[in-house]
Amino acid sequence: MTFQKPSHTFTKIHLKALHTNNFKILFALSFTVFISTLSFSQDIQTKGRTINRTIKDSLVTSIDSLVVTETSEKTQDTIAKDSIKPKKDLLEHIVKYHASDYTRFSNKKQKLYLFNEARIDYGDMNITAGDITIDYNTNTVYAKGITDSIDGYTQKPVFTQSGNVVEPDSIVFNTETQKALIYNSKTEQGEGTVISEITKKENDSVYFVKDAKYTTAENLEDPEYYLKLRKAKIVPGKKIVTGLANLFIYDVPTPLGLPFGFFPQSETQTSGVIIPTFGEQNDRGYFLQNGGYYFAINDYVDLAVLGDYYTNGSYGIRLENTYAKRYRFRGNVGFRYENLITSERGFSDYAVNTIYNLRWSHSQDSKANPSSRFSASVNLGSSSYYQQSINQVNVASFLNNTLASSVSYSKTFQGEPQVNISLTATHSQNTNTESINMTLPTFQGSVGRIYPFASKAGTKKGIIQNVNFQYNLRAENRIETTDSLFFKKEMFDDAKAGFQHSIPLTTNFKLFKYFSASASTNFNEVWTFKTVDKTYDTTNQEVVEETINGFDSFRTYNFSTSIGTTIYGMFNFEKEGKDRKIKAIRHVMRPSISYNINPSFDKYYDSYEVVSADGLTTSDVDYSRFEDGLFGSPNKNFSSSMGISLSNNLEAKVRDKDSTATEAKKVVLLNNLNFSTSYNFAGDSLQWSPVRMSGGTQLFNNKMSVNFGATLDPYALDNNNNRIDTYNIDNGGSLFRLTSANMNASWSFSSSDGGKNKKNNSGIEENKRSGGRADDLFGVSEDFANKQMQDEDDDKEEKPSELYNYKIPWNFRVAYAVNYSNSQRQSEISSHSLMFSGDIELSSKWSVGGSSGYDLKNAGFTYTQLRFERDLLSWRMNFSWVPFSTRSSWNFFIGIKSSILSDLKYEKRRQPDIQL
Repeated sequence: MTFQKPSHTFTKIHLKALHTNNFKILFALSFTVFISTLSFSQDIQTKGRTINRTIKDSLVTSIDSLVVTETSEKTQDTIAKDSIKPKKDLLEHIVKYHASDYTRFSNKKQKLYLFNEARIDYGDMNITAGDITIDYNTNTVYAKGITDSIDGYTQKPVFTQSGNVVEPDSIVFNTETQKALIYNSKTEQGEGTVISEITKKENDSVYFVKDAKYTTAENLEDPEYYLKLRKAKIVPGKKIVTGLANLFIYDVPTPLGLPFGFFPQSETQTSGVIIPTFGEQNDRGYFLQNGGYYFAINDYVDLAVLGDYYTNGSYGIRLENTYAKRYRFRGNVGFRYENLITSERGFSDYAVNTIYNLRWSHSQDSKANPSSRFSASVNLGSSSYYQQSINQVNVASFLNNTLASSVSYSKTFQGEPQVNISLTATHSQNTNTESINMTLPTFQGSVGRIYPFASKAGTKKGIIQNVNFQYNLRAENRIETTDSLFFKKEMFDDAKAGFQHSIPLTTNFKLFKYFSASASTNFNEVWTFKTVDKTYDTTNQEVVEETINGFDSFRTYNFSTSIGTTIYGMFNFEKEGKDRKIKAIRHVMRPSISYNINPSFDKYYDSYEVVSADGLTTSDVDYSRFEDGLFGSPNKNFSSSMGISLSNNLEAKVRDKDSTATEAKKVVLLNNLNFSTSYNFAGDSLQWSPVRMSGGTQLFNNKMSVNFGATLDPYALDNNNNRIDTYNIDNGGSLFRLTSANMNASWSFSSSDGGKNKKNNSGIEENKRSGGRADDLFGVSEDFANKQMQDEDDDKEEKPSELYNYKIPWNFRVAYAVNYSNSQRQSEISSHSLMFSGDIELSSKWSVGGSSGYDLKNAGFTYTQLRFERDLLSWRMNFSWVPFSTRSSWNFFIGIKSSILSDLKYEKRRQPDIQL
């Protein structure tokens, strides 16, 4: 290489003859073609200052005049990467396939054939069918069934993708675009099924259908009803959006339809509108009932806001809340408010009445916290709520005459000794007298039993080692008010508060080997914050009572002891060589005698003089300043009494009807037969108390329960029907005088499978929440629209037999009660009633039932309700009828069972014309 001076203006070129080599020329051409075909060029973007072409470089090579530009390593490192994305592979996932008969691949057509029980897995897509063809040229999968001359068209395709299952006659699926054409498909969407002749699958989350059927029927080959969707878009698991749709019943079109529709398909709870029911009442006009909105707040809490409206201006609001957390707690809260208007403004009978009701039920799981527990059962409100409410949900609760509530919390502190505390608020309300008794709150605390003389080994023997004592505390704040003052500040004016401390000291021991004896003494101390002072007003000739606010207390004690034993008697009827039906009768008696001493605490008593108008003292009246206290007043008179009681139990052993049984069968004759009375040694007259007798037993394999009781008085009556200190037998009568008696019996029996009827469970649960009976003897709720889904699963438990059922399932319940009164020689039946209810399944889809009663004393039927129910496969029809009384009404309902179409219903009712 030589360097050339810039002053030189010419370049010398030397020519050399070249030798031609054909092989090298051919190799060079081949390499050039190969490089041109497989190589790519790219521009290098240089950075920094550009070179001015007009300026010549001072350094010129001696070989040629081309200027070589040096490129730094830094410039080379900054070359940008190629922005062209690589092409996707032909198949993104591994294709897994299987067939029972054969798997054949055509290399010429680039097709794979699978026959008989064919299966393809491609990503999250799965296809099973009788015949599957894969075309690799068009990336298409064809799936269809197999046509057999005997079985017909079998092994229809089943297409599954992203949890969505489609069962068509045939399917064409493109693996590249994820689109598909589905023919004669049946797809489950939520609680319903979409039946479509042609379905276009856009992707794994969108389907388009035309002239499809949407139904919740079980028989998809011949559905009893469906909604015909002209055009619809389906997003599996989320929604179905449709254009014009109308209802078909057994392929017969009906005028019921919608210009467009939206069907939510969420697998979880969703919020939505609750369509009301409509009707007419003579007093209040047309109405809409139980319409509103359902809020699915989260997985643990929901809320339903319902309302009623009547054209005369009456309205009602109903809030229903349910909450639950597994292994912790569950409960529900309900509030109902009704503003009822009677007649019209300006008329004499115009009235506005406001009623309300609050219910709360809370239960804690036993596993949540073994040392503490919280529970609530609240039912309070207007005394006349159930009697005046015009909502159908309360139709079976208007006979309730008592509302009760209880909210309690208890805590146990483990240790030695154990400490228990509880805090309780209670409420009791009589709907007839409108009186209300409440405790806000009641505190109870106790310290476990302490055995101060027990041995260290833990065993307790004898009278000394069994001596034990404990400490109990009860604090209470009691309120007695009326319905008109409820939740007003006046209800607290006469509240009573107090504390009661008690320390019982007890022991027990064996006496003469066969007797069990016990002895106890109890110390009580009562604290109160209000006492009374009584004086006699001579001017007005009346007693004046003054309430004194301030702390005061009194202390009492008593002593008691008891002794008892158990006597067994066996009457054996078996004889050798004879197989008697009654083998033996066993009689168990438990007699006991107790003795009680209650000293006199007259030091807590004062007196006032009653002065006549002429100024003479007629009498001295004793009173205790604690007599209006929460826990009463101390005992003034000394008492020494003995109590006597005897309990009996009778059982029999009888021959078992089962010939294979090796032992006799035990039958209970009398569960219990008890007698009790007492004798007061300190009394100057009428020392014997009446004998109280009670008993009960079970009959007919424990299906019938019988309980009875009676009161027997040994003393006679004078001419004014007052008890006198003369025995009735000495007055020309019997040994005892029957003063009262009662008996009640309940019998529930059914056919062999009639006991499986659970169709009234939701109504009975509503009765219990309202404080009513735990059966249907007083009827059940008629809220058909909101309870239609609650017992749907019961219908699927057992499929009806195709054979004729000659035994009609039925169940029947009877309750009988009678009360006798003869305390003052009236000798009358104070109450005598018979109640009955039952259900009969005339067929697997048709049932009738009813509940009624008869007042045997007043000779008249009690509240009667007749019920009819027809299971129409996917539909349900109910009819309830109260034929007579002031509550006469009827209610007809027909609607779809499925919750997704629960608004597709018809309800017509005639409500009772209630006179306030």
